[in-house]
Amino acid sequence: MTASSTPTRVSAAALRTFAAALLEKGGLSAEHAATTAAVFVWAAQRGIESHGIARVPAYLDLLDKGVANPTPDLRLTSSAPAAAVLDADRAPGPVAMTAAAAEAVARARACGIASVGVRETVHTGAIGYYVAKIAEAGMVGLGFVAGMPNMGYTGVKGPAVATSPLAIAVPASTEQASAEQASAEQASAEQASAEQPRPPLLLDMATATIALGKIRQARSSGTPLPEGAAATADGTPTTDPEQAVMPLPLGGAKGSGMSLAFELLTSVLVGAPIFAAYHSADPAGRKHRQNALLIALDPAAFGGADRFLADVGTTLGTLKALPATDEAAGVHYPGERSAATARERGAHGIPVAPKVWRQLAEAAARQGVALPATP
Repeated sequence: MTASSTPTRVSAAALRTFAAALLEKGGLSAEHAATTAAVFVWAAQRGIESHGIARVPAYLDLLDKGVANPTPDLRLTSSAPAAAVLDADRAPGPVAMTAAAAEAVARARACGIASVGVRETVHTGAIGYYVAKIAEAGMVGLGFVAGMPNMGYTGVKGPAVATSPLAIAVPASTEQASAEQASAEQASAEQASAEQPRPPLLLDMATATIALGKIRQARSSGTPLPEGAAATADGTPTTDPEQAVMPLPLGGAKGSGMSLAFELLTSVLVGAPIFAAYHSADPAGRKHRQNALLIALDPAAFGGADRFLADVGTTLGTLKALPATDEAAGVHYPGERSAATARERGAHGIPVAPKVWRQLAEAAARQGVALPATP
């Protein structure tokens, strides 16, 4: 591997400090810069490169162009103990969503379940981060996001709905299940994993077959796209990355239906519709914005937290003890492999791709921020 293609390894702590410094120079307060940087580094540490440290230059651009508000007036309104709406005032997504997650947890402690809608934010970042924070509090977290239409809808020409994501995080007991321990094939793996707390189940998925970034990557490399994954401007499916301009929904009508439902559960629910405005004659309807809904459920209100955590652990352990297919390297539940990646990168540093490192170095030079130390 040549030097130009070798990723630069940086510790998570150094990367958070560096990203926060850049974002603060971009106009965010020190608190908001640190919050936003934490979301990016969390994603990068888990191998979610599309929402990782590469987002810093893009957010600096959003701030510079006035798309994101560096000094938002976050306002929380509520007419019921278990529900609230956070008006984000175009705050960067990590700022608004982190505040919403904390509010959902606080209200769920009192009510057993709580939901917080987020109105008018800017790019939410990795939605898995926010439900994971809810899971860290011992609760089940659910999250939905709606954004600007950039994906096909079954039977419609051109972009119709957003690649709206769904995320679910479920905390689990750190104890290993007996069925898992009884599997001779996985005995050594279980011995190693027993040294680590069992990571929560973390499902984080878009309603699209592939991300827009994957289309751009395929275009750069000249690699054909999978069948049924992308379409041309008029909605015709294509495997040619040069012709593809939008992803197609996951599972056809299922994915597009989910996206439409998420628009209703987020944007319409908080009184800030995106879909209808985008497809209207008003140019303002195409101004970038996103809405979201976070839900926290406290297992203590449903029969006991300890029982729930233990049963989740048994369920996941039973899954992992099932016989794997010949080609599979073990059985994994959602979020398990990204947690393993986070442990590895926590120990050895987060690899930053050469192109991203150059972009960060250029931004650092413009802002007068020192690059983070590297091994």
